[in-house]
Amino acid sequence: MSHENEKGPDHSRRKERSRQAILAATRALVAEEAYDKVTVEAIAARAGVGKQTIYRRWPSKSAVVFAALLALSEDADDQSVALPDTGDLGADLKLVMRATAEEFADPAFDRLIRALTTEIAHDAALAAEYRERLAQPLEKAKKARLRSAQEAGQLDAGADLDLVLDVLYAPLFQRWLHRGAPLTAAYADSLVDATLRAFAPRTGAP
Repeated sequence: MSHENEKGPDHSRRKERSRQAILAATRALVAEEAYDKVTVEAIAARAGVGKQTIYRRWPSKSAVVFAALLALSEDADDQSVALPDTGDLGADLKLVMRATAEEFADPAFDRLIRALTTEIAHDAALAAEYRERLAQPLEKAKKARLRSAQEAGQLDAGADLDLVLDVLYAPLFQRWLHRGAPLTAAYADSLVDATLRAFAPRTGAP
């Protein structure tokens, strides 16, 4: 019997349906269970596939979790990552920071990113992949927006852009990590205001 049909369009569609089912099952289980109770076997059962189907594509549970997180932004993959640039740096950053705070406050996203953060802390290879595929493209887009603001005289021309991003984002991440006060729009706005004050253009001699 010929096996030619196994490599045709139907085969590709089945593989893609299987992939989507696995990623959806991963997100659902991480949202429902304590992370240490989520297993590859449980993911396979929820997705309706065999365990080996998962292992043929991903080497570990952490790799599946990372793929599930990346899949949340798949609709934007065909577009270059860019921050809004209306000419008003404060308004643009507040829009982005409010969206970030809202995302981290969402229970489903919270469970998923906490699971990934746990794995990254113990898996150097996964940490490197996370930085290459997710963190670095976002950082590049953020710096491009800040550089535009520098050129427009809205930000100190000598500001270290890595430091600007640290001052802007680190407090939000710290509050989220330690489950502190709520991540509100007002808090996001206050981070933007404080950062812009700290790195305002210098008007006089040092």
